[in-house]
Amino acid sequence: MKTEFRYVVKTEDSGKALKTILKEQFAFSSRLMTKLRRNESIKINGWTASGWMPVKAGDIIEIAMPEERSEFPPEEMPIDVVYEDEHILVVNKAPGIVVHPTKGNPCHTLLNGITYKMLKEAEKGGPEPYKLRLVNRLDMNTSGLVVIAKNPYVQADLVKQMKSTMVKRYVALLEGMLIPAEGTCDQPLGKPDENEVERWVVPVDQGGQESVTYFKVLERFFKPHEMTYGSEAAGGPIEQKIIDGYTLAELKLDTGRTHQIRIHMAYMGHPVVGDHLYCHGDPFEYRRVYGDPRPPLTGEKGPRMETNPEILSDIIERQALHAASLEFVHPVTGEMIKLKAELPNDMKRAIDLIKDN
Repeated sequence: MKTEFRYVVKTEDSGKALKTILKEQFAFSSRLMTKLRRNESIKINGWTASGWMPVKAGDIIEIAMPEERSEFPPEEMPIDVVYEDEHILVVNKAPGIVVHPTKGNPCHTLLNGITYKMLKEAEKGGPEPYKLRLVNRLDMNTSGLVVIAKNPYVQADLVKQMKSTMVKRYVALLEGMLIPAEGTCDQPLGKPDENEVERWVVPVDQGGQESVTYFKVLERFFKPHEMTYGSEAAGGPIEQKIIDGYTLAELKLDTGRTHQIRIHMAYMGHPVVGDHLYCHGDPFEYRRVYGDPRPPLTGEKGPRMETNPEILSDIIERQALHAASLEFVHPVTGEMIKLKAELPNDMKRAIDLIKDN
């Protein structure tokens, strides 16, 4: 898929180096500019640019982004497109779908499905296939909006916005009646144990990274229910605790750390319903008190990620967390883009179960 940028040099730009113009007008990164120059992708008045030469008023600068394409195995699956143009694709990811292929999981991912969609559209005369460049990622069991850039410039711009100005809102169903109605959780997050997948609140001087989550209660549900702590398999004590109800909340992120919402809500005593890692709060303290019911590590497969079999919700089979909306500035047109994805059916059913009983 070919993407081009064009700029006519103004009088006030005369004499500036070409490299300066590209940074000022397109905010290209140094890495991308080096790649464009190496590929002879920059032309001035129809001629390949010779180094970072100075420009003069009236010069026409044209940049053709390198044509690249992903080689993921195509796989037919439903793809819920929320927004698409020649630069950006945004989809509503279903729960239970891994975002991108890995060595251990090369198929059945979102990018396999998007590859199939892209190739089929090209066969029917649509745009040429392009390289799939992820701007954000979601956990397998988190649903919602995933952004894919279609060229490196757009990816770099959106990733920068993702870390600063992009507005990211999630909706979660939480354990317990969250009080107050709104507020902020500002706790640094890190990995207490590099051999485990879980994160937790870690002081900055011990490697924690600044993490800020804003929360707002959408609805509370008074429905007392029981939660079991510990299991015979783990060899620890077994306790049953009564939770007073549930809370449907909106969460807005200032930062985007791994498992940020899940950890912050658990830290506040209101974990996301069905969250197998953080449903009982600090997983490291929980294992110290109640033992570790997960299967042991085998071989050299890296961090242990098996689901804790004792943590189950009777209203939903995964963590009830959904990336519901995004607001960002389109890197090419400058337009403000506002996107929403409605709650998936399993979260709707969970809410209906709470209301009906």
